[in-house]
Amino acid sequence: MPELTTARRRARGAVAVGVGAVATVMIRRSVQRRGEALGRRARLAGENGNARVAATTTAPQVEQHTTSRWSVFLAYGLLAAATQALFVNYAPVTQDAARHFGVSIGAIGWLSQVFPLVYVLLAVPAGIALDRFLRPALVVGAVLTASGAFLRLVADDFTWAFTGQVVAAAGQPFILNAIPGLAVGYLAEKHRATGIAAASSATFAGMVLGYLLGASLPGESHIHTLTLVTALIAMDAGLCVVAALRLPARTSPESASVTSGLRAFRAAFGNRRVRRLCGVVVIPMGTFIALATFVQPLLAPAGVPESTAGLILALTMIAGVIGCAVVPVWADRRGREVQVMGAAIAFTAGACLHLALVPSTAMAFLTLLGTGFVLLPALPIVLSLSERHAPEAESTAAGLVWMAGNLGGVLLTTAVGLFVSRPAIAFGVLAAATLLALPALRWFRKLEHPDALG
Repeated sequence: MPELTTARRRARGAVAVGVGAVATVMIRRSVQRRGEALGRRARLAGENGNARVAATTTAPQVEQHTTSRWSVFLAYGLLAAATQALFVNYAPVTQDAARHFGVSIGAIGWLSQVFPLVYVLLAVPAGIALDRFLRPALVVGAVLTASGAFLRLVADDFTWAFTGQVVAAAGQPFILNAIPGLAVGYLAEKHRATGIAAASSATFAGMVLGYLLGASLPGESHIHTLTLVTALIAMDAGLCVVAALRLPARTSPESASVTSGLRAFRAAFGNRRVRRLCGVVVIPMGTFIALATFVQPLLAPAGVPESTAGLILALTMIAGVIGCAVVPVWADRRGREVQVMGAAIAFTAGACLHLALVPSTAMAFLTLLGTGFVLLPALPIVLSLSERHAPEAESTAAGLVWMAGNLGGVLLTTAVGLFVSRPAIAFGVLAAATLLALPALRWFRKLEHPDALG
């Protein structure tokens, strides 16, 4: 059981780093396409005399000023870091927390696992809210985060700790999905790439903060102190965001939305390409999460030490970050997004099959590093494609994709968990499941390039 919990802790850190890299690539393209969409709607409004559309479209004004509100992005970065610190709050001190609260180690794991589960439920509502009311929705996220952090202090027991984590987890989708609107509303175009990279980096900087706090406050007697410190961080970060959002924006983030509310959901979910992309991303993202979660116990029978498994996972994430910076750009410039995703799916399935048949330290290094490099970039590619086809509702479309990916992670992780004591079967299940993504990809390609398939 301790080994499984250790693996889950590594998985959460790994996924967070991947999310940061993914977000950087995805949001840059999101901002560019949002500007293009706004410009198109503005021109149509001028040609047709549609005053209502023109009233809600401010793209011509966006670039009239060159000033950027960096204080807003600094405050946002603090809040994003705070959410991730809460995410892993008890991960570095799992055994100490279990003794402190008088529960099992598995129960402590749920204090972190609740974050992706709640995200699945709130991805679409959060995307709709951010498309329509960016600043109020972000404030709601800040309030939920800080409130959840302090709810854990009502009583020093597991029930209130879990309740607080659930409330804080409800604020996460409103925070992590806010970057595109903030970039449009508060940064000049020439500064957006820098701001986006900084904001994305803040998410996994928060993970580092959480682990450092746990390392600096070890022992059962420090659990209450650790909870209090992270609650104060969440409160201060939330107050900074609320204060920063009172500053006038370069253009109203809310008015920059081309489509909002239920119209955004209909525009995103009603798009056949977006729906098929959600079907494509379920399995690859689920495979990655399952591998990251159980890589240590699955490799242990092959004689791979826990420390070595941790090193393999760390290097896999580094390879994934490099891949996210290189592969999507290459694929986009050459129009080979579908082919790259197909190669990533096939490679990952082959890697799982090799680990099922010839498990060893060397094989794990070769296969998992390669998987990180080719598979993680598939997510920003899918997000980029979804926003290309639904530029008027990119936050909602991205929310649908993230929801599908997290749902796949829950399903495949549960399936692999059933065979965690039989690694060959577990890796075989992952290999077979991963191959199922190829028909889904072909299904999307048939819609995207009908001539290519005859």
